[in-house]
Amino acid sequence: MSTTNADILVHAEEGVTTITFNRVEKKNSITTAMYAQLADAFEAAAQDASVRVVVLQGDVAIFSAGNDIGDFLQQPPATQDAPVFRFLRAIATFPKPVLAAVCGPAVGIGTTLLFHCDLVYAGDNAAFSMPFVNLGLCPEAASSLFAPQMLGYHRAAEALLLGEPFMAEAALEVGFVNRVVPPTECNMVAQAQARKLAAKPLSALIETKRLLKKSQTAAVLERMAEEGQSFGRMLREPAAREAFTAFMDKRRPDFSAC
Repeated sequence: MSTTNADILVHAEEGVTTITFNRVEKKNSITTAMYAQLADAFEAAAQDASVRVVVLQGDVAIFSAGNDIGDFLQQPPATQDAPVFRFLRAIATFPKPVLAAVCGPAVGIGTTLLFHCDLVYAGDNAAFSMPFVNLGLCPEAASSLFAPQMLGYHRAAEALLLGEPFMAEAALEVGFVNRVVPPTECNMVAQAQARKLAAKPLSALIETKRLLKKSQTAAVLERMAEEGQSFGRMLREPAAREAFTAFMDKRRPDFSAC
């Protein structure tokens, strides 16, 4: 079974639901409508007993450039009911295994959503970045909690304060990804692993994941809510206005007065 919504493709087969970012001409940047589709897909998969595993994937050259800036400025996430927060809660609390296949740049939420995946496979062209400070903003998706836990404090501080990319091999070294493969093989590897999982008893998968995440679920949701409040406030402050104006004007931002 397949569902086509242009920018998000959803395909279900043999217990595996594959969700594909399909906006390559815009570097798979994510709009409000796409967040709503992603939230709907995860919520439906959670309730569908025939779904055992979800795979998130992009293109061989780009996973996601993060938020679509133009759409983001027109429809900023003003409340916790905004589609982006719906999606983040849906993936953070999803009870079944979630796999990701990541090739090329994964920017902002393109990286932070991976903290909520259970297995991540990366092409050797993958580049992960969380440039929130560069936009006058703060981390989201509980990345301020996950990044120090997974990367260690100093690497997390470097990634979040400088916002510079770290590559696939560095991600493998710290355990952020499970395996690095040629980009043309990445989606196939993720699908093969998903089918292995789909052949296992669903009740055992769900209970094992619940136990793995039990100690952090409440903390993750609490941190996501705290980040969301700060993120919304900072969106209205001078630094973010300057960053987004500079982006749209294609110039370097000037934060000297921020």
